[in-house]
Amino acid sequence: MTQLHIEDHDRHEHPLDIVERLASLRDWIFDRAETDEMSVSVAGRWADYHVAFTWIEDVEALHVASAFDLKVPERRRTEILKLVSLVNEQLWVGHFDLWSTDSVVMFRHSLLLTGGSAPTQNQCTMMLKSAVDACERYYQAFQFVIWAGKSARESLDAVLFETEGEA
Repeated sequence: MTQLHIEDHDRHEHPLDIVERLASLRDWIFDRAETDEMSVSVAGRWADYHVAFTWIEDVEALHVASAFDLKVPERRRTEILKLVSLVNEQLWVGHFDLWSTDSVVMFRHSLLLTGGSAPTQNQCTMMLKSAVDACERYYQAFQFVIWAGKSARESLDAVLFETEGEA
């Protein structure tokens, strides 16, 4: 088997310093309690989202995650897992998971920055936008499964149904 060697490169700036500077410039509500973690609060149409940015040194990746404030009851777990699979088929960037330890649905995505690369402000903005857009688009489908007892397919179909014009 071929051994891969990746050189260690010094970074001029911590990747989260760039996210923090961007958050300040954009007047985003944020908290950076640790060097490698920070959260940004975003008001959405269906919920308020707490989007976590994490620097993962081992793989040189900037990770973004946003959990729904919805606990998945054990009786709806199988149907939520079906919905996660159906939703992930629709996504080009990122994916949803059911975080088993907390029983919450979470959107996740990572930006690889190997070789000492730094994220741009546009990349950080797009990471946040992608997370919030995905959460906004599918939040109701997860609610339909959990609270209304709908199937994964009918919940997804309901949120993907687009109307034209105005009533």
